[in-house]
Amino acid sequence: MGLLTNKEKPHVIGPEGNSPTGGKEMGLVYVEIELLSVDDLALNRRGFLPKEEIRRTKCNALVDSGAYELVINEDVKKQLDLPVLEERIVKLADDGERRVELVGPVEIRFENRSTVVRAVVLPGAAEILLGAIPMEGLDVVIDPREQRLIVNPAYPNIPSTYAKTAVLGL
Repeated sequence: MGLLTNKEKPHVIGPEGNSPTGGKEMGLVYVEIELLSVDDLALNRRGFLPKEEIRRTKCNALVDSGAYELVINEDVKKQLDLPVLEERIVKLADDGERRVELVGPVEIRFENRSTVVRAVVLPGAAEILLGAIPMEGLDVVIDPREQRLIVNPAYPNIPSTYAKTAVLGL
């Protein structure tokens, strides 16, 4: 994940509004993503659940590279029937702390990318947040000039990732 400096202008859908990002405030980037239940995808792959019954939802997410995780609200958790994996303390932007549920797994789809992550459920959250970890998994970058989220232009057809290996000598 990084900042884009070239002038590519891919199409990204944002919420209603009059700024390039679809929001009313300068500097906010929104993107349409699709969230799917990984449990349902597994059942479908094994022939136990028809494709049309896979739980999924499309939503506009605020791209927030300052957040680590995907943050969803209770409605999305219920729509996808995501199981609670554990509880966690999260630090909020106002420096407050809250005990929240970590749910999942959930698949995120954006353009020709997908990644599987766990999600923080923030009760009462008005917006879905797409944080740094899912952005890395999707191999997307923020284009600050156009205020858009785009696929990594260095690898437009397939996501890239970093992997470091250690070779053990005998």
